[in-house]
Amino acid sequence: MRIALLAASISLALTSTAGLAATAYVSNEKDDSISVIDLDSLQVTDTLAVGQRPRGLLLSSDNQLLYICASDSDRVQVMDLATRQIVKELPSGADPEQFALHPNDRWLYISNEDDALVTVVDSHSDEVLAQIDVGVEPEGMAVSPDGKWAVNTSETTNMLHWIDTSTQQLVDNTLVDQRPRHVEFDPEGKRLWASAEIGGTVSVIDVASRQIEKVLTFQIKGVHPDKVQPVGVKLSADGKLAFVALGPANHVAVVDAKTYAVLDYLLVGRRVWHLAFTPDQSQLLTTNGVSGDVSVIDMKTLKVSKSIKVGRYPWGVVVTP
Repeated sequence: MRIALLAASISLALTSTAGLAATAYVSNEKDDSISVIDLDSLQVTDTLAVGQRPRGLLLSSDNQLLYICASDSDRVQVMDLATRQIVKELPSGADPEQFALHPNDRWLYISNEDDALVTVVDSHSDEVLAQIDVGVEPEGMAVSPDGKWAVNTSETTNMLHWIDTSTQQLVDNTLVDQRPRHVEFDPEGKRLWASAEIGGTVSVIDVASRQIEKVLTFQIKGVHPDKVQPVGVKLSADGKLAFVALGPANHVAVVDAKTYAVLDYLLVGRRVWHLAFTPDQSQLLTTNGVSGDVSVIDMKTLKVSKSIKVGRYPWGVVVTP
């Protein structure tokens, strides 16, 4: 009954764009490539060579440009999706892991793991606007919907670092569990979700106070607790549900984003990293590093409808209309 009600609520939340074809782009760490997936046929239609060890991916607001963290090349590459060619490289700083684009579609906030910095780059002029000292091994990066906050996670310092985008200054820190890997604002920008890989938890932070409101834990029958290592987090467009990739536990947790109850666990591929919705939110894609595939979750049934083989160690994923 619980699963049926959950699936029904997701079905009602699907947008009017259902049925439109979409394209997914997946970064393959070990192959230095991007897999292109046609989401109509659920087939890989192209493989694009990029810089070394691609990880984070994001799209410009008009979906015309794909930004790529080429971590071992120490560059952020910019791909024109019309031609699928790299058109320029941005001065990202050392070892860019993840990044986030400000709502102005210009300022790119980049976490530099090797240098304990966040680099801010104007993606139009290619100018470095700031380099902000943060904790040790920064990785996760998010910008609030209103553009006021950029938040970075430091894996070794176990903190979230709050950057005031009006001054490009670090103004506050929030201590969380061990090895925070990813941060995600809810659609309203009132709460921030932060995964802690080694801590095995997700903290939900009140943005106004920058204090932890709730700490979520996960227990999967038959899975050792040490394998529950949250990384990617994605919230539905209506803000009602959150989906958490649980790493080597090989499951995605479904969470009620209002009550924080864990509603279900969905079995996907091995070592699930990150997630992305299709534009109509009828499907959720997961990148599974060890099994080298992408799981496609049908949001009406909450079942994996397809496993798509991609390159070696898929990590990031974005979807265009």
